[in-house]
Amino acid sequence: MSSYGKFAYVYDELMADMPYPDWISFAETAWSKYGKPVTVAELGCGTGSITIPLAGSGYHMTGIDLSSDMLSVAQRKMEEHPQGRRFLREGSVRWIRQNMKEWELPELVDSVISFCDCLNYVLEEDDVRAVFASTFAGLKQGGTFLFDVHHPNTLIRYEEEQPFILDEPSVSYIWTCEMDVPRREIEHHLSIFAREEGRSDVYRRFEETHVQRAYDPQWMKDELFKAGFSDVKTYADFEWIEADDDAERLFYIAIK
Repeated sequence: MSSYGKFAYVYDELMADMPYPDWISFAETAWSKYGKPVTVAELGCGTGSITIPLAGSGYHMTGIDLSSDMLSVAQRKMEEHPQGRRFLREGSVRWIRQNMKEWELPELVDSVISFCDCLNYVLEEDDVRAVFASTFAGLKQGGTFLFDVHHPNTLIRYEEEQPFILDEPSVSYIWTCEMDVPRREIEHHLSIFAREEGRSDVYRRFEETHVQRAYDPQWMKDELFKAGFSDVKTYADFEWIEADDDAERLFYIAIK
């Protein structure tokens, strides 16, 4: 899994169009159906764009990520949030650097979430199994595990539709892809040009490579059951409809 590095500091600007409210809405709807949590852990929390709004809604949040740079940005965003003082006073948000394959907290939580296709960055089947096992172990009985992943066909479409280009005043990128079809694995290459703070005419260039792998949807479901979850639901594209091969994102709800 990528540690993101310099990417963390331009991540929010590059991802400004990501549907964070839709992920939050999906979680809230799932919790209304399967039990509203008090404590929630987010695996692959990044810069906190989901963790922090959920904390603002009253949930006690733990953001877990492998990248210390991402967590540093998340901490700063939390402190600058309108409710930042409350978060600090009540200790309702905490950030922990851990690998999602072997994450653990001192206490069990009511729900675990992992959105923005974080599980696609887990590149080996045994490591996916490890994430599922750690999550099952970290949940209270009756707790929920909510996550989304790219459908395998989505990665194929990425390669077919490349290259992708962003050209904004303060940051730009050129994004190309290479697909390993047998493994359902794609390598994203990004050349990013970020404007130097306080300068309008100086940009720094850096390269990022990110690798994602998609897994057979039924295999994922089977492995969740093998990890011990008692019920698993699969939905498509932020909607409460049954997922099929036309889905771009697969949403899983697994209940302990």
